[in-house]
Amino acid sequence: MMWHTSSRTADTLLWIGMAAAVAFATLALSAARNGIFDLDRGTQALVGLTRSSSLHGPMATLSLLGQATGLVPAIAMAQIISWRCRRRWAVALPIVMAGTWGLETLGKWAVDRPRPNGAAWGFPSGHTFSVVVLFGVIAYLVCTSGAGQRWRWTAVTTCGVLALGVAFSRLYLDMHWLSDVGGGFAVGLAYLPLAIWCVELAPARASAASPATAGAGIEG
Repeated sequence: MMWHTSSRTADTLLWIGMAAAVAFATLALSAARNGIFDLDRGTQALVGLTRSSSLHGPMATLSLLGQATGLVPAIAMAQIISWRCRRRWAVALPIVMAGTWGLETLGKWAVDRPRPNGAAWGFPSGHTFSVVVLFGVIAYLVCTSGAGQRWRWTAVTTCGVLALGVAFSRLYLDMHWLSDVGGGFAVGLAYLPLAIWCVELAPARASAASPATAGAGIEG
């Protein structure tokens, strides 16, 4: 069975990626120049009001989804599920996720802003970046698989809630400022459409152009 991504979907992804890239660049420059924002400190104080001993364990567990402990099994599971019908993604997904690590490291080095707990390299949130890309790919695959509307909405909602949950856990655990998390979302939403384009849309367009190119060569 073949799945098709419409040109309208491709254009939408492109615009989302461009807007997110501009947002990330703006936020990164501001973070590098101005350091911690007033909104960061205000949000930190509000999140502090929600902290309790009963929530620390669940928040720590949720945060694991954004690091190797949770990402590796999730990637492996997505590969197994997609191997039969979306083999290209089964092969490409680890490469796509490795790219998030590279961009995250570059961003942290360039901005070089400390975390709320004093540790180095807080911007952008790598956990947030990783889950936005991983769950974004999963939601995309479900939405373009021919699944029913209920399954599509369930996938998008579940992936969105998990990404937001991981982002909040980073604030709750005092590992990131709000702008760190915002930077993670922005770079994730910029990188995700590019990954989809490279893995699926660009090869599809190249394949579509090949017959026309071959025909032109025969006629010439």
